[in-house]
Amino acid sequence: QVQLVESGGDSVQAGGSLRLSCEVSGAAISVLCLGWFRQVPGKGRERVAVIDDIDDTVYDDSVKGRFTISKDNAKNTLVLQMDALTPEDTAMYFCAADLGMGSVLGGTPKYWGQGTQVTVSS
Repeated sequence: QVQLVESGGDSVQAGGSLRLSCEVSGAAISVLCLGWFRQVPGKGRERVAVIDDIDDTVYDDSVKGRFTISKDNAKNTLVLQMDALTPEDTAMYFCAADLGMGSVLGGTPKYWGQGTQVTVSS
C-alpha cells in the first residue's frame, strides 16, 4: 500500500517561496508517476504539476515558470518548489501517485495524501 504524507505548507506573503515535500512509503518513487494537485473550498481539485517515472514533467499554465516539481530518490520524496507566489495560489495542496501517467494526468490517481495548506497574502 502506497502512503503519501505532505509537509511544508505555510502562510507567506505574495512574492515569497515555499517548498512542499511529499514523503512516499510502500513503493519506490522511481517507478511511480506522481503529481501535485490543489483545491480551494467550493471548487474542484485541479492539477498543478506531474512527473512520470522517467522524470518528464507537465505543468498547469498558471504555474509554469514559477513552480518546479522534482523527485529526491534518495529520500523517496516528491518535492514542489513554489516561487513568486500569488494570492491565487492559496489552496490545500495534495500529492498523489499511481503506476500509470494517464490516471495522474487525468486527476484520478489511486493514492492521495492528506494535504498541506498554503496561504498567500497580498
